[in-house]
Amino acid sequence: MKFLFNNLSKTKQQRLTLFIFLFSICSVYGQEKTQDSTKVEQLDEVLVKSVRVKEKAPITHSNVTKKQIAKRNLGQDIPMLLNFLPSVVTTSDAGAGIGYTGIRVRGVSSQSTNITINGIPYNDAESLGTFWVNLGDFASSVESLQLQRGVGTSTNGSGAFGASVNVLTDAVSKEANGEISNSFGSYNTRKHTVKYSTGLMNDHFEIAGRLSNIVSDGYIDRASTDLKSYFLQGSYVDDNTLIKAVLFGGKEVTYQSWNGLEDLDKLKNDRTYNTAGEYEDDEGNIRFYDNEVDNYSQDHYQLHWNQRYNNRWSTNIGLNYTYGRGYFEQFKEDESFDEYGLEPLDFNGEIVDETDLIRRRWLDNDFYVFNASANYKNNNLDMIFGTSFSHYDGDHFGEIIWAEFASQSEIRDHYYEGNGKKNDFSVFTKANIRLNDKIKLYADLQVRNVNYETSGINSDLIPFNVDENYTFFNPKAGITYELNHNNNLYFSYARANREPNRDDFENNANVEPEQLNDFELGWRHKKGNFSFNANAYFMLYNEQLILTGNIDNVGNPIRTNSGESYRLGLELEATIPVSSKLTLQPNATLSSNKNKETIISFDGEFVNLGKTDIAFSPELIAANAIVYQPIQNLQMALLSKFVGEQFMSNTEAKMSKLDSFFINDFNITYTITPKSIFDTITLTGLVNNIFNEKYISNGFYYTYDDDWSNPGTVTTIEGAGFYPQATRNFLIGATLKF
Repeated sequence: MKFLFNNLSKTKQQRLTLFIFLFSICSVYGQEKTQDSTKVEQLDEVLVKSVRVKEKAPITHSNVTKKQIAKRNLGQDIPMLLNFLPSVVTTSDAGAGIGYTGIRVRGVSSQSTNITINGIPYNDAESLGTFWVNLGDFASSVESLQLQRGVGTSTNGSGAFGASVNVLTDAVSKEANGEISNSFGSYNTRKHTVKYSTGLMNDHFEIAGRLSNIVSDGYIDRASTDLKSYFLQGSYVDDNTLIKAVLFGGKEVTYQSWNGLEDLDKLKNDRTYNTAGEYEDDEGNIRFYDNEVDNYSQDHYQLHWNQRYNNRWSTNIGLNYTYGRGYFEQFKEDESFDEYGLEPLDFNGEIVDETDLIRRRWLDNDFYVFNASANYKNNNLDMIFGTSFSHYDGDHFGEIIWAEFASQSEIRDHYYEGNGKKNDFSVFTKANIRLNDKIKLYADLQVRNVNYETSGINSDLIPFNVDENYTFFNPKAGITYELNHNNNLYFSYARANREPNRDDFENNANVEPEQLNDFELGWRHKKGNFSFNANAYFMLYNEQLILTGNIDNVGNPIRTNSGESYRLGLELEATIPVSSKLTLQPNATLSSNKNKETIISFDGEFVNLGKTDIAFSPELIAANAIVYQPIQNLQMALLSKFVGEQFMSNTEAKMSKLDSFFINDFNITYTITPKSIFDTITLTGLVNNIFNEKYISNGFYYTYDDDWSNPGTVTTIEGAGFYPQATRNFLIGATLKF
């Protein structure tokens, strides 16, 4: 298979032909039947069984249902919809939760959070990050998701170092239905969604789909977003077979807002100011380039075949092809010819070696995945064997589309050009073993091999050649002890290893892979509608790739190995029914996140700071929902979130501190059941940040050595930038189902 992918032709026609060929093979073999009866819903859930855990497994996790998502699904990205889960901190470049958004779990960045969609890896293979902006309104096609904190279970794609999010898309619907959803709100935000399902035709076939468009001006100046997306699903189902062809994707055009705000005066008096696209015209006036945008399209083609042979054996096969392409465009003033490989010009003896220009930096990539698993179960054993292989091939290149002085450049010239290839192969086996009525064991073994190669030059016109091969062994084990029907205790140990990403290699030639040993100890109590979970974790790292606080010139976070470090914490969450109409849902995380030793260069000398806080790791994160339901069809909720102070650097520099913040949202839903035309009409309202707090959830911090102002000395200069989040804003919507 590796030979096949490495020698695959680059034409899109041949890629599509290969995918249809594989689709046809699986469709033919998927028609076999057996006599055991299963539900459609159960077959859908099998698509994510290999990456999810059960309710009482010794893995710390939270489940989110379609119904829970719908209450706040008015256009904001999925990270914002997960904001009130334990240990979660979210942020938004544009300030209002639409466009480029980020999520950190237990202080760990998105590069260390594994995302799968129907068991298919979604993280970008090179950056390891997740860009939900490429899947606008994807929440409208989510059946359920599971957030696992810590290492979690073995999963496909890059390993989890802080969390994993396993997403299951819409289940097969037995009944025909349609849905029209529209919402409007602050900053000219609009979301328009149309969904349909044919229901099961001839008791076997279903076709379902969605079209969406989300637009917003953003809270930050000019941080506009235009997201177009689609979802199409064709399914065949019988008693023991489920075949799903799932196509989804989108196109995003987002005005850049990744620069943040470094001017403290503007942060205080003009906090929506956006420096992206800023330039000075010939008269000295400040102006803004109108097309300083990110323009990217991504299409996903998935095929899933689940076959149940008898009460004990079943198999699942998943195929995926993802095609991504696009660019970000920038106006740049007084750029040196050297930075673009241009030759100086001689105008009557006057040398010109700088120019204003407009550039585009492109990505054009293909991503292929093959997953396969087999499941055996009886009364005391539930075992899964699985394998996953993925191949990524990505081109990176830059174009100058306009220049005041173009030198020798020609239209469509690539001033830099490079390629990255990545193969990721893993095999795993997982087992849930019931020893008796009290004790259940969990075991999970994974071997993963990663090969990453790059060629060509990067955007700095520097040769960029990486050829690394890693083999990781990731064992996991746990035990659950049933004290009684209402209480259980669990303990687990998991090891994870993770490779550096492309930016890590660019920023540090000696970067090392990171390793994590994760210990989790928990107690779960549930009695009636009351539940309480307590979990203590100790995450011990070797060479953790931590955020330095700094970002590169396109807003990507810069990371570095930190030697030995750890995250020690206690997570508490509960559901408390105060009455039949009033429920409280609090959670809190108390943690200590430390680098055991931090050595830096400051004013030309090495300084040992000893033990320091890990960047972007607050010691206290808390949330609460006060849910009031006076009548069956009306629900109101006050959602509160507190995030303690945190540093953006690993040096605990005062300039890098982000203050704590406490925000509150108000959510209301009311469902009408008409007697004709529509089955239901659901009206939804959401007021974010109701107390109008001016808070900041993200930023960056950097240092550089200045040895010019005082010859013979070196002075370290510090700087910081911030991403202000939106003050009070609202969204209202109506969903018509028929």
